[in-house]
Amino acid sequence: MTDAPMTAHAATATAGQVLSGYLTGQAGAFLRALPQAVGEAGARPGAVPSVNSPGGTASTGELLRAVRRIGGALHTFGALLDPAWAQQSRSELRWLLNLLAQEPGYLRRTARLLAALDSLSSTASPGESRGPGMLAGHQGAPKARALLERQLTLARTRAHSVVLQELRSARLHALADRMTLLVGETPLVESAMGRAGEVLLPQASAAFTALGAAVQRLPLSRATVAYQGDALHRLGTAGSVPAQVPAQVPAQPRPVADADSALATDDAPWQRVRILVKRARYALEVCGRPVAELDALNEVLDRHQDATEAAVTVATAARTPRITPATAYVLGVVHADQRLEVESARYAFGRQWPTLPQHGWQEWASA
Repeated sequence: MTDAPMTAHAATATAGQVLSGYLTGQAGAFLRALPQAVGEAGARPGAVPSVNSPGGTASTGELLRAVRRIGGALHTFGALLDPAWAQQSRSELRWLLNLLAQEPGYLRRTARLLAALDSLSSTASPGESRGPGMLAGHQGAPKARALLERQLTLARTRAHSVVLQELRSARLHALADRMTLLVGETPLVESAMGRAGEVLLPQASAAFTALGAAVQRLPLSRATVAYQGDALHRLGTAGSVPAQVPAQVPAQPRPVADADSALATDDAPWQRVRILVKRARYALEVCGRPVAELDALNEVLDRHQDATEAAVTVATAARTPRITPATAYVLGVVHADQRLEVESARYAFGRQWPTLPQHGWQEWASA
């Protein structure tokens, strides 16, 4: 990617024409998908899947893709648009994205945690590809599974009710009107009349510069060793004897708030990088040259995000009043498993990131 990532048309077009064409296409996808997505949300709880969900529907996927891409383009290239309109549109798109992400987030978390617990509780024989898990035969596993499933189902049902209410609100109709404006006439400013390569590339460069600076602040030196998290799922003969938990465990003071805060602080820089990777991806889409390495990094950081959220969910479940020590022990193992997944994603990111700067985006962005 040493040459400027602009198509032949974009090389002769103005920045406004390129940006307007991109936003018009995404706004059209938004408006086409919205009615079907609203109908799907009203059908039943769980009907609004994530873009990457195997059970996802085309209309909901298109809607979420359009929301993300329009919001990313407005952030990176907002200087080419009416500032008040761009800022308000970004806020409303962020509201809709957060709204639509709630229910599929609970669906993904449910699938992830129950699959992890089932794997950890597996009683496969040592001769099979995966031996017994760490929790094989543990008395607390069924109760922990039921607790997680019950709490996540309740949270998903509540999120579904909120989505159902908001998708029929005046706020959504107002956002749809904004997208209609994009299809008809993008509110560009005078600076958008410059040549695309001279105007768009410096702003795309800013997105990459922000991403590079955020990655430099990551503790990548701590993510240079592969974590053996799958060892919990295949203990072999050593795992054939289930761990025993005393019937009564003396209560010990736990600095819960401090531990949660420490993990949240540790995760925050990675979550910031995830957002910046998405913005860089969308900036290159506007310029007409997507990069596969960015797509791969995005997948890794999505996995990181899912694992961190799953770990928080398990930690919350473990603080449910009056659960048995055996159930709490199982939830602790599942929490550790998800944190190992977090470290695994960080390790994968640390191995993949160095290939991206080799494309030479620094050169064309500063040319």
